[in-house]
Amino acid sequence: MGIYTLGFQEIGGTHIAVAGGKGANLGELARISGIEVPGGFCITTDAFKEVTSGAEIGRLLERLAGLEVGRSQEIAALGRELRGTIEATDMPEMVREEIMKQVTKLGEGHAYAVRSSATAEDLPHASFAGQQDTYLNVLGHKAILEHVSKCWASLFTDRAIIYRIQNGFDHRKVSLAVVVQRMVFPEVSGILFTADPLNSNRKVVSIDASFGLGEALVSGLVNADIYKVRGGEIIERKVAAKKVAIYASQAGGTRAQEIEPENQELPTLTDEQILRLERLGRQIESHFGSPQDIEWCLANGKFYVVQSRPITTLYPVPEAIDGQNHLYVSVGHQQMMTDAMRPLGLSTWLLTSPRKMAVAGGRIFVDVAQDLATPMGRKVVLDVLGKSDPLVRQAVMEILERGDFLDINMDESPAGSAQGPPPHDFFALNSYDPSIVHELIGRSEASIAALTENIRTRSGTELIDFILDDFQQRKTQADPQSFGVIVTAMNAAQWLNEKMSEWLGEKNVADTLSQSVPHNVTSEMGLSLLDVADVIRPYPEVVSYLRDVNDDHLMDGMRALHGGAEAADAINGFLARYGMRCAGEIDITRTRWAEKPAILIPLILSNIRNQEPGAGKRKFEQGRQEAARKEAELLNRLRELPDGEQKAEETRQMIALMRSLAGYREYPKYAIVSRYFVYKKALMEEAARLVDAGVLRETEDIYYLEFEEIRGVILSRTIDYQVIDRRKEAYGHFEKLTPPRVMTSDGEVVTGKHSHENLPEGAIAGLGVSAGVIEGRARVVLKMEEADLEPGDILVTAFTDPSWTPLFVAIKGLVTEVGGLMTHGAVIAREYGLPAVVGVDNATRLIADRQKIRVHGTEGYIELL
Repeated sequence: MGIYTLGFQEIGGTHIAVAGGKGANLGELARISGIEVPGGFCITTDAFKEVTSGAEIGRLLERLAGLEVGRSQEIAALGRELRGTIEATDMPEMVREEIMKQVTKLGEGHAYAVRSSATAEDLPHASFAGQQDTYLNVLGHKAILEHVSKCWASLFTDRAIIYRIQNGFDHRKVSLAVVVQRMVFPEVSGILFTADPLNSNRKVVSIDASFGLGEALVSGLVNADIYKVRGGEIIERKVAAKKVAIYASQAGGTRAQEIEPENQELPTLTDEQILRLERLGRQIESHFGSPQDIEWCLANGKFYVVQSRPITTLYPVPEAIDGQNHLYVSVGHQQMMTDAMRPLGLSTWLLTSPRKMAVAGGRIFVDVAQDLATPMGRKVVLDVLGKSDPLVRQAVMEILERGDFLDINMDESPAGSAQGPPPHDFFALNSYDPSIVHELIGRSEASIAALTENIRTRSGTELIDFILDDFQQRKTQADPQSFGVIVTAMNAAQWLNEKMSEWLGEKNVADTLSQSVPHNVTSEMGLSLLDVADVIRPYPEVVSYLRDVNDDHLMDGMRALHGGAEAADAINGFLARYGMRCAGEIDITRTRWAEKPAILIPLILSNIRNQEPGAGKRKFEQGRQEAARKEAELLNRLRELPDGEQKAEETRQMIALMRSLAGYREYPKYAIVSRYFVYKKALMEEAARLVDAGVLRETEDIYYLEFEEIRGVILSRTIDYQVIDRRKEAYGHFEKLTPPRVMTSDGEVVTGKHSHENLPEGAIAGLGVSAGVIEGRARVVLKMEEADLEPGDILVTAFTDPSWTPLFVAIKGLVTEVGGLMTHGAVIAREYGLPAVVGVDNATRLIADRQKIRVHGTEGYIELL
């Protein structure tokens, strides 16, 4: 026999398994000195288990466990059957008796609220608020028992079932407790957030308030008054017109009542009450140790708290213990990889970066507060951000213009920022010899070859030391010419755009002039996969084999086929050059193409189906000729102007400089991921040895350790799997979060906006990064391997990194949510001559798959047709 009821005084935060999230939190609230919680008790999960232990309910739960979200009709039918069965089940006598004892103790003449409390509710990483039912103003023993059964049944409403499926909770393992609590009949009720729900600022308390019971507010019947408070000061108040309130009915339940017109726009709270609520909220937040979503009500001048749960939608803030204000910029938005990373991936990128960075929510951020403190620092930061992601730049500008967060030195002295002066050639146009690119690539490839050779004999802690030493050498021996070449190419393109707009009235000419530049390792990769398709296309047996095969050993069966050896050699040749690449490649834990060649098969088959033989070489030559034609046209037009010969010669030199250097823009990242793959192969061999020794359960568990922790595991031959399991759970949570572009150390998320004027009605604004206008069918693709593109399609996605390049040969235009002038998608779109608009907030939600759209790559917007 279980324990069927517990009073609030017997429950605390550790009792979720028996009291559910709501019950455990109420018990915890009741322990806080000075916090008024209406009296009550909890009907435990033992009671629920008694009621639902029958064979019929077990059979229905087994069927429910096999359903996915898309099978809505089956979910609805099974949910209906489960609810009916639970409500029809007689409550065991022992359960009924315990409930009646508790009600008698609290007072039989009172009205009660009967509220569901699920064991998966109000957890740090998931809020099930509103998924189960609440009943107010319940009168009498019989009604209380009936509504307890209704609460149990509400665990299987359609919305609750679907929410659990989406969040990976097993229906068979989730139980339900029920809270029975004395009713308070308030003049005012509401919700208090100890962090601003609109921008996540942890320093701002946000209060929603309406007359009567809170149900009017929760159900959306009324607009609430909204008050915002920071540090004891009311910083915002919006008093809404409140036409209706919900009050308790004498017969039980609730009723809606119209508010007299003269009272509809009265504020619900006085200033003194607002500030009392702020203090109450901060006290509760301090007790729980995280921002809270608090339900409260005001009766006879006293505030009562009827619930507090963690706010699960807030993005975590990087830890800072110096008490200073910090401004964090997302590295993922610069690197075209906004997905969460595992600990080994984070550790590797932090070791790669020459600059100190911060981690939050499985992503990496850089603090630019000190850089912005001086004029030169601001110029460098804003120039970099303007090219990589203008929305980030806009957000930083918003913070600067507000002037209330950062201590800015407006002295126009030429000194560098606190992080050091900018690179000497950041704003320069250096006249590099074209051979510099070949030399830089040669030096890098020699270094990677030496790394590959030297790492072979390393294992154990010696391997970890070797990799850490290699990271350090890369930082101390960075080639300044590499940065100078990239910046000069960018500045040359900017010069061309500015001068041609000034002299000829033509926008974005550098987009056309940069098509098919030499030495672009990423665009060459996309064209090389077309060459692989050319090798395989003449062999129908191999093509058929590739359509059906879906395993990691596809090469094994291929060589026995006619043409199979040629196909295998072509694929292996491609992997030898590009096999270190993959989606999200800055995360060393991501599966590389060389580790799973099957990822490439749909791309190869698409090229065979949609492209003509020789398409790779033909596309490159077409781009080169178009750039040459554009150059000739511009020079001829310039010569007709005053000082035309001089302008034409300057322009010719700048075009030559840009075309000879621009291709190198993609190489440094290729070199980084090449090194990563060398490290990874050695680390996975070490992980395999740890699995063989019984230390690791599986090789990929190493992904949840940092380098120094791996060293510790190798030395001790032990590992704490509770740490691994916690990190896996945290990573699963982080994957669902959307990282902010810019965030303050107060947790405030700052979002920039594109400053377009005179946009067509209904157009979606972005940043034009590759000139031209194209109409076509939008294909919304969230994962590269799921792309099913046809010639003429326009790719719409969250972001692209180099692994997406093979898709670019099949499309006519590009739209991404993330990006700037010099990010990967923009660079390759220009080289391939594809109109592109990037930085389009929520593009994958605003544009429907297969919808016809028009992309304005020059002006930077999209029309839905």
